[in-house]
Amino acid sequence: MNTETTTYLIEKFTRVRDKTIELIDPLEPEDFVIQASADVSPAKWHIAHTTWFFERMILQEYDAAYQVFNPQFNYLFNSYYNSIGPYQPRHQRGVLSRPTVSEIIAYRSYVDAAIDTFLRQDRDAASQKKIEGLIEMGVQHEQQHQELILMDMKFNLFVNPLLPAYQNKAVVPTAETNVSPTYKTFDGGLIEIGHDGTGFAFDNESPVHKVWLNPFELATAPVTNGEYLAFIEAGGYETSEYWLSDGYQVIKQLGWKAPLYWMKDESGDWSVFTLNGVEPLALEEPVCHVSFYEADAYSRWKGKRLPTEAEWEHAAKTVARQGNMMGRGTYHPASVVRAEHELTGMFGDVWEWTASAYSSYPGSRPLEGALGEYNAKFMSNQMVLRGGACVTPDDHIRETYRNFFSPDKRWQFSGFRLAGDL
Repeated sequence: MNTETTTYLIEKFTRVRDKTIELIDPLEPEDFVIQASADVSPAKWHIAHTTWFFERMILQEYDAAYQVFNPQFNYLFNSYYNSIGPYQPRHQRGVLSRPTVSEIIAYRSYVDAAIDTFLRQDRDAASQKKIEGLIEMGVQHEQQHQELILMDMKFNLFVNPLLPAYQNKAVVPTAETNVSPTYKTFDGGLIEIGHDGTGFAFDNESPVHKVWLNPFELATAPVTNGEYLAFIEAGGYETSEYWLSDGYQVIKQLGWKAPLYWMKDESGDWSVFTLNGVEPLALEEPVCHVSFYEADAYSRWKGKRLPTEAEWEHAAKTVARQGNMMGRGTYHPASVVRAEHELTGMFGDVWEWTASAYSSYPGSRPLEGALGEYNAKFMSNQMVLRGGACVTPDDHIRETYRNFFSPDKRWQFSGFRLAGDL
């Protein structure tokens, strides 16, 4: 057993697990069960599912001495792993008033103790390497659900007529910028994208492969609320030629007139619902909670387009992986600060839609066993987003990270930046 590596894994496992508990601390017992739509999940389900992942994928598979906490949890808290067995339908997670929150917390404590004991056991080098990889996968998986807890709670609270705040932390905007949108140019050519195998990455990020890019330009910052408001006021939601056919059908069917969480009062003033409560719409902040369809329509209105994920990743390699992410604690996009011909806001603030459909890279192979269902099974009818958001754990993001959602979804913290051909 490598004592140094084991200590590192235990410390990281504990830190991430503790962060989840910190995120649910502002919630009242009644908050834990609500499921306001089929897209979101109750907070209680998230904290149980992440525990189930460690129990089912690691302890039940590799620890012969482990005693399952409750066999029924294999059905209740399996998310979508068909190879493991049947599971509670996603849209019915909110009917689970039992087990109680206190039982789920006890479940987490039980599994955490078992993982700690398991990691301290002696094993051969090959087994140790496999376990290290699974623990890292479990930790990264939990960080994804930390973001989901904040996403889902925001939507669950928004449907409440009282519009309650998740927390009471003031959002301090940066100074408003008067710099007009600028673009950075790229020569293109034969480039490489994908994860090189150094450090952790999900299976959908590899292998490294070559992509040809024509010369292009990329906006130095994401589109702001003020810029998007101009699209609304110009009749963008009523002008069909800006929209993909499916997108125009969605906005008419659902009656969309603005991004999710935007609210307009009788005097015509706009406000926005945030995890910190209702705030006046800050024109200098990145527009957030827009669907791919809305991002694409705005791009057409401006005579531009969305970048491909290869263009985005190629550009992001020159940018430090830092920005307004979960560690800042405001869980809200910060004001855009533009720099002349320098990329800003590539990481954090808002996930950025790309023009790329979510599909496997050349030579990609799914993981073995049940974990093969983690990413590959969703490579249909999804679009790729890059860069992380204000609710993404700071050490969870990298330029190769591929997030993905259906083009009509917008409860995630999604925005976009423009691109163009040269």
